[in-house]
Amino acid sequence: MSSPPPPQALSAGARSGTGEDTADDGPLDRLYGLGPHGRRAFAGAFGGYALDSYDYFTLPLSMVALAAYFGLDSGQTGLFTTVTLVVSAIGGAAAGVLADRVGRVRALMITVSTFAVFTVACGFAPTYETLLVFRALQGLGFGGEWAVGAILVAEYASAKHRGRTLGAIQSSWAVGWALAAIVYTLVFSFLGDDLAWRVMFWTGALPALLVVWLRRRVQDAPKATAIRERSPRRGSFTAIFRPGAASAPGLLRTTLFAGLLSTGVQGGYYTLATWVPTCLKTDRGLSVVGTGGYLTFLISGAFLGYLTGGHLTDRLGRRRNIWLFALLSALCGLAYANIPSGADGLLLVLGFPLGFCMSAIFSGFGSYLSELYPTAVRGTGQGFTYNTGRAVGAVFPTLVGFLAGSWGVGGALVFGAIGYGMAALALLGLPETRGKELA
Repeated sequence: MSSPPPPQALSAGARSGTGEDTADDGPLDRLYGLGPHGRRAFAGAFGGYALDSYDYFTLPLSMVALAAYFGLDSGQTGLFTTVTLVVSAIGGAAAGVLADRVGRVRALMITVSTFAVFTVACGFAPTYETLLVFRALQGLGFGGEWAVGAILVAEYASAKHRGRTLGAIQSSWAVGWALAAIVYTLVFSFLGDDLAWRVMFWTGALPALLVVWLRRRVQDAPKATAIRERSPRRGSFTAIFRPGAASAPGLLRTTLFAGLLSTGVQGGYYTLATWVPTCLKTDRGLSVVGTGGYLTFLISGAFLGYLTGGHLTDRLGRRRNIWLFALLSALCGLAYANIPSGADGLLLVLGFPLGFCMSAIFSGFGSYLSELYPTAVRGTGQGFTYNTGRAVGAVFPTLVGFLAGSWGVGGALVFGAIGYGMAALALLGLPETRGKELA
């Protein structure tokens, strides 16, 4: 990949951080103030995260078929998710360091290639143990894609529009989720379960096409690249754990509280995202098509939640947006888990606000974590905190799996609310960053 051009002098019509003209050239410019290079970065990050989501959801949607094929109990199936998310912490931290050392785009291509290869490998797994290993290795790429793509776009975005821009990137998770649900409905309707789950994993080869496009069309933001390459501490774990002093504030406090914030939000989210499909099928007895119909409401709410949350994080501020939707997500999750048996109409209706709230809380993450760290260690800080939170939060789906036998899947989902409470507390140790220029 050719080196990005040196930073340009900023003219009256140029935006800080990109070195390019920001005249309105299309809808993305009018919405987010992105220029030509920023639009391509946006498209690359959007596509990468959508395919990351697609590959992730091949597992929870196939969970019932996998359990029957390998003769697994709920604790063993929950371990699939936990292993994926725990290993993703390693992959995310490594990808963050790579992003600071070799560039955002190169790191993005590595992460996309990794999760694509090992998702396909899952489809060939002959045993439960082999599948568990392949799923863990898939987590290496899965963990890094979001943080790297979010940073790539954040460094092109203006401070005024950064929240909504990164919220739009987050919305691609719902796009990938919807695509996975559609493919799941088709594949499991026409193929037997023993083959269908393998086909679901084999379709995970799609991201390979994105890598070719990224290689040819996308480059890092020039000004951010210049700042990063001048720093002797770029990609340093030591830097993000350095305690503060009177003369030089450190990043230790930021890293600890950002990690706790990420743990709470993702513990709540992955509990619901992993077990709601299984709950609909086992506790409610819905068919494959019926489950897809309920997920349509959940995913539609998620897509609109990402976009709405992105706008609100620019209007209300990063912390207020997360506080608001932590409370609403916890309430929706508790209500969803305690709907009386037989009230399937209410279950359908409540799926929309549940998807909306638990997704809107994520919209500020891309901008917030990017603004908490300086350019030289932005990838390291964001990759570490986001994915460590993902790994620790992965304990929640496993607890649900082991408790499902005695509590029922629906009852065990209350653990999601605990995660959102943790996230609200973590914000007490973090500053507000709305309107901050990246440096």
